[in-house]
Amino acid sequence: MKYVLVIGDGMADYPIPELGNLTPLQAAYKPNMDAVAAKGRSGLLRTIPDGLNPGSDTAILSVLGYSPQQFCPARGALEAAARGIQLNKNDVAFRCNLITEKDGLLADYAAGHITSSEASQLIDALKAAFKKHAELEFFAGLDYRHFLVLRNFPYSHLIECTPPHDAVGAEVAAILPRAKSQEAVEAANLLRETIQHSKSILEAHPVNIARKKAGKKPGNMIWLWGGGTKPALPSFKEKYGLTAAVISAVDLVKGIGTYVGMRVISVEGATGLADTNYEGKADAVLKALEDHDFVFVHVEAPDEAGHVRDYKLKVKTIEDLDKRLVGRILDGLDEPFAIAILPDHPTPIQIGTHTRDPVPFVIQSPVLEADGVQKFDEVSASKGAFGMVENESLLSLLLSSASRSR
Repeated sequence: MKYVLVIGDGMADYPIPELGNLTPLQAAYKPNMDAVAAKGRSGLLRTIPDGLNPGSDTAILSVLGYSPQQFCPARGALEAAARGIQLNKNDVAFRCNLITEKDGLLADYAAGHITSSEASQLIDALKAAFKKHAELEFFAGLDYRHFLVLRNFPYSHLIECTPPHDAVGAEVAAILPRAKSQEAVEAANLLRETIQHSKSILEAHPVNIARKKAGKKPGNMIWLWGGGTKPALPSFKEKYGLTAAVISAVDLVKGIGTYVGMRVISVEGATGLADTNYEGKADAVLKALEDHDFVFVHVEAPDEAGHVRDYKLKVKTIEDLDKRLVGRILDGLDEPFAIAILPDHPTPIQIGTHTRDPVPFVIQSPVLEADGVQKFDEVSASKGAFGMVENESLLSLLLSSASRSR
């Protein structure tokens, strides 16, 4: 038996007036996901435990059956692993977004989706400017997503940082990192000063001058958030007895895969945006299934559409995911398989950030009797046979649904 897990990041949503009060999942033409729903069983899944922030780190760990309360170290450390960044016991890795600051406000959390080649030049400028600060190390990532490692500081949980996608339009000075205890004051001040000083380094950089001349948003400031220390997670093989691979363009997902011992597969042209290589990801899934029991494929594009509040783009990303990835996978599977499809969390268009609402999910396997649900969306899934499922139960449902056929 082979297992496939498909996550369309942020795919769930609320009804949208411009779509006739349908959600993007309801409005999208997605015959392949609907066919899986018609052949399988559906339900709603709470991926965010009470008291935790509705981030993809929390949600994806929960979907994979790893308690976020026990294992989630904050996303900086998880993403750093995907870049091969080595962390010692007391090091803290922070996400370092390139953002657009304008008139004292956080104007764009992704600097107009600056390219990786442009961003790498800006990160190099920061490395040169801060080279005297041995405790600070900058590392280039992908497009607007980069890293700062604060060496030999174990108190990441004592600094309050604001995710930039939750603060578009906010006054920068009001949302800078803040110490939650006296132990963290020095480090929090260092982070604040680093953010503020970054503008004087980046504002006049040739990359940003060229972007502004071209009518694009500059990456004229950094934003530090999601700080965490190196986690210790049991491997997927130890937990489930299965060999596993992960396919994603996003460092967070790759990092989780790295820490749980999955093979991390890179796909040329996978961007984390609407222009990602859906076909390449599908082909990589089919190839990986030749020598792995379980393959997890993640698509970030719907989430990015939600963050920029573009309902037309979100519908398109769902349709592309369905036709170019899910359909291609289903067409290529020629042996018994079980497949689960779901978002990790909602990213509603009307608010542009994550929420903790339950998400729809569907599981199809050779031994699961269909429950009569014909569509894959929030409303249809609420009528499914699985009902409401809590937190870390999804993978157990997927694996147990197929185990009876062995």
